[in-house]
Amino acid sequence: MGDLARIFKAYDIRGVVPAELDAETAEAVGAAFVRVTGAGQVVTAHDMRPSSVPLAEAFARGATAQGADVVEAGLGSTDLLYYASGSLGLPGVMFTASHNPARYNGMKLCRAGARPIGRDTGLTEIRDLVEKGVPAYGGTPGTVSQRDLLKGYAEHLKGLVDLSGIRSLKVVVDAGNGMAGHTVPPVFGGLPVDLVPLYFELDGTFPNHEANPIEPANLRDLQARVRETGADIGLAFDGDADRCFVVDERGEIVSPSTITALVAARELAKHPGAPIVHNLITSAAVPEIIAEHGGEPVRTRVGHSFIKQTMAETGAVFGGEHSAHFYFRDFWFADSGMLAALHVLAALGEQDAPLSRVLAAYSRYAASGEINSEVADQAAATAAVRAAFAGRPGVAFDELDGLTVTGGDGWWFNLRPSNTEPLLRLNAEAADETTMGALRDEVLAIVREK
Repeated sequence: MGDLARIFKAYDIRGVVPAELDAETAEAVGAAFVRVTGAGQVVTAHDMRPSSVPLAEAFARGATAQGADVVEAGLGSTDLLYYASGSLGLPGVMFTASHNPARYNGMKLCRAGARPIGRDTGLTEIRDLVEKGVPAYGGTPGTVSQRDLLKGYAEHLKGLVDLSGIRSLKVVVDAGNGMAGHTVPPVFGGLPVDLVPLYFELDGTFPNHEANPIEPANLRDLQARVRETGADIGLAFDGDADRCFVVDERGEIVSPSTITALVAARELAKHPGAPIVHNLITSAAVPEIIAEHGGEPVRTRVGHSFIKQTMAETGAVFGGEHSAHFYFRDFWFADSGMLAALHVLAALGEQDAPLSRVLAAYSRYAASGEINSEVADQAAATAAVRAAFAGRPGVAFDELDGLTVTGGDGWWFNLRPSNTEPLLRLNAEAADETTMGALRDEVLAIVREK
């Protein structure tokens, strides 16, 4: 068994297989998961990585040894696992390392109803129990059964978005050899969609490019195919298909903040006045548009556990993050890139305008995107930035998550430390590219001196 401190993260378990995460560890986690959650039944799903099936089988051995029955959904996306947990009312585990390279794997865990398990909500207790050794169970071992949930998942998602009457659309989808190659065909089946598949072959070695669409280099093939085919839209999913990035008909990358604003407006049309959650590094356009559509913008820290908790506390109908995680009250407050994609297809298909024109009203500012800087002393670098901006007219600070600095004429930036690496992450935004670029460069110059 490897170093548990290395693989137990804030929101999941993740590490290199088998050096850090092996079958012995997975079996112990299965036993501890049952002990901590008190589950009589557990549902699992796994991605296409070569190590996923052995890890899932090991987990099942541990869980059944503690008397729990395991329902195996088999191949699936992370949001399919959330569907399974929500619809069956069972705790669940997804075996995936999401967008990480092929040598990694991991587990995303949730309680019944897709409620997340993170460091402060059970993951620490599971780790402690694994470290101590899970006591033997004296009762009857549980059983393992299989259940195909793909059709139900697809029908459930399509039931949450009104796709009736949309025009025919040519859609390029880059699955990145990840789980979208498995889930897109049944979800898009029966829709007026001319699907152009790109890298739909399930291959956990990722032979074409990393399944991490937040990196622009991994979107180049999608952009080129959209232009070549004259498609209406391009969609790119990460390895476990819970995040979705959008490319417009020109092959231009669409900011996840723009998609957040679009989906927020659509959800507010169904639920007038409802709260909508956004994290603090989404575009300033997002809370503006939420308010303009009669909603209540709710600002929160970065991270899915904060988004989900805040949504549950406020009864928010939707939440969006800069990383292209989109959360829906009607999907057990869980995130689904596929559901967000259906909303975009519906918005596009309801009118004759191209996607760039449909989205123009939701994109107002120039943004830097997230820029990482390796810094030995993150606190000192952050303090130096704060000192440099202190006393300037109209400048305000807040420390909800790292340091956010807002200027009187509409610019802002956020500087926050990584939880796992010696990095500071910068996001900056302003009314125009020139102002944003100057702001970005000034902050980076201070940060990179430290």
